[in-house]
Amino acid sequence: MKQYLLAVHMDESAPPPSETELRAHLARTGQVTDEMRAAGSWVFVGGLLPSHATTVVHPGNGSSTVTDGPFAETKEQLGGIWVIQCEDLDQALVWAEKCALACGCPIEVRPFEDSYRA
Repeated sequence: MKQYLLAVHMDESAPPPSETELRAHLARTGQVTDEMRAAGSWVFVGGLLPSHATTVVHPGNGSSTVTDGPFAETKEQLGGIWVIQCEDLDQALVWAEKCALACGCPIEVRPFEDSYRA
């Protein structure tokens, strides 16, 4: 089986969801995650704090520099991920559609390189 990253793209310039909307969002994404587990496709899921909580370590000439804030200054940031295992891209896209509909955000689908898997 091949592993895929389903990356949730968030628009941090949009108003935050209300508490009711957030609970509904978490319930919908939780249902999709439960469905993935039951199907044997689930590997990992995690949400991320907003980009203001980011710290970036930049490599230099034998040393590094640490900065606060996201690497890229943009309103669109990574909001969370699912790591799944599927037979092929078509199956991963089926899960991505369910995830997009559940969370209301675009989902980027990216395969892992086989050479990096243990």
